[in-house]
Amino acid sequence: MSEKRFGDKTTDIVRRRCAEICTLLFGICILPAAVFLLGQSVPVSAEEVTKESIQKKQDSIDASKSEREQIKSSISDLQKMKKDLEASKANLKEYVTQLDAKATSIQENIDGLKKKISDKEDEIEEARKDLEEAQKIQQEQYEVMKKRIRFIYEKGNTYYLEALLQSGSFADMLNKATYVEMLSEYDQKLLEQYKEQTEMVKVTKKELEEDKKTLDEAKSAAQTEESNMESLIAEKNTQIQGIEGDISSKEQSIQEYEAQVAQQDATIAALEQQVANDKKTLAAQEAAANAKHYTGGVFTWPAPSYTEITSEFGNRVHPIYGVVRFHSGLDMAAPYGSPILAAADGTVVAASYDSSMGNYVMIDHGGGLYTVYMHASALYVSTGQDVTAGTQIAAVGSTGASTGPHLHFSVRLNGSYVSPWNYLGH
Repeated sequence: MSEKRFGDKTTDIVRRRCAEICTLLFGICILPAAVFLLGQSVPVSAEEVTKESIQKKQDSIDASKSEREQIKSSISDLQKMKKDLEASKANLKEYVTQLDAKATSIQENIDGLKKKISDKEDEIEEARKDLEEAQKIQQEQYEVMKKRIRFIYEKGNTYYLEALLQSGSFADMLNKATYVEMLSEYDQKLLEQYKEQTEMVKVTKKELEEDKKTLDEAKSAAQTEESNMESLIAEKNTQIQGIEGDISSKEQSIQEYEAQVAQQDATIAALEQQVANDKKTLAAQEAAANAKHYTGGVFTWPAPSYTEITSEFGNRVHPIYGVVRFHSGLDMAAPYGSPILAAADGTVVAASYDSSMGNYVMIDHGGGLYTVYMHASALYVSTGQDVTAGTQIAAVGSTGASTGPHLHFSVRLNGSYVSPWNYLGH
C-alpha cells in the first residue's frame, strides 16, 4: 500500500514537472509568437528583401539628393559669361569665337541634362514598379499574419499545452515541444520579414519622391540653360547686326567676311586634298575599300526637324552684309539642339570649329563626293569615324557666322560646290 502511494506520488511529481516545463515552453515560445505576429508574413519573394537591398534604396535616395546639388551648380552663370565677353567685342571674329565656345559649353550641359531627364524618367518608372511589388508582398504577408493570429486566438492559450500533456511518453512530449518551438521561430521569422518589407516600402516611396524632385530640378535647369543660350545668341546677333549702322565698319567687315569664306573654302579644299593623299597609301587604300560609301539614291534629309529653307544654293543677297554673294549650300532653319543627320554612308574627315563655319562636320562619301554641315551647337562624331546614313552627327546651332539656329548643308563633288537638291530630291 505504501509502495502504491509512493508510486502515485512519484507520478504526480512527474506530471507537475511536465506541466511546469510545458508552461515554461509556452511562456518562452508561444506568447512571444503571438506578439510577433502583429508584424509580418511571407512567401519566398519576401525573403529576397534584406538589409542590403534596403541600403541600396537608401543609397539611391542619397545619390538623387547629390544629383540635385550637381544640377544646381552646373547651370551657367550668364552674367559672368557676358562680362567675360566684353573685352573681345572690339574684334568681331574673336568675339564670335569666344561666344561660340561658351554657347557650345551650354549646349553640352543641355545635352547632359536631357540625358539625365531621360534616365531619371526610367528610374522613376522602375521605382514605381518596385513600390507596387513591395506593397503587394507586404499585403500578402499581412494576410498570412492575420490567419496565424486568428488561429492562436481561436485555439486559446491552452492549445499547445494540451498537445504536450497528451503526449504518450516523455520523448513524445519533447518532440512536440521542439515542434512548438519551431512554430514560434517560424512566426518570429515572419515578423522579421514583414518588418523588412515594411521598411522596403518606406524607402522605395522615398526613392520615388526624391527621383521626382531630381527630375523636376533637371527640367528646370534645362529650361534655364536654353534661356541662357537664347540670350547669348541674341547678344551675338546684336553685335553682328550693329555693323550695318556703321558704313566703314560694314565695308571692313565685308572684306573680313570674304576673307573668312576664302579661308573656309581653303580649309575644305585642304581636307579633300589630305583625303586624296591619304588614299594613295596602301593602308589607306585598304581602309577606303572597307569604308562606307555613297552608292546612289536620295540622301537622308540632314535636318529632320527643319521648318523651312531660309536660303537657297547659289547667288543671294547676304542677310547681314547686304551684298550679293555666292551661297555654297542650303540653310535649313531648325530648332536649337535638334538633330543633324549624316546624309549618306561615309567617313568623317573633320569634326571641328572654324570662326566662319562654327562647329562643323565634313564627311567623305567616296568618289570625290563630300557633304559639309555647319553652325552646329554640338558635335557627336570625331575624325576618322565611319557613319551610316541617318546617324546623328551633330545638333543644330548658331555658331560661326550665323544669326540664328539653322543648318548650312553643302555638297561638294570633285572639288566644287554643287546643288544639294541634286541629291536630296524635291
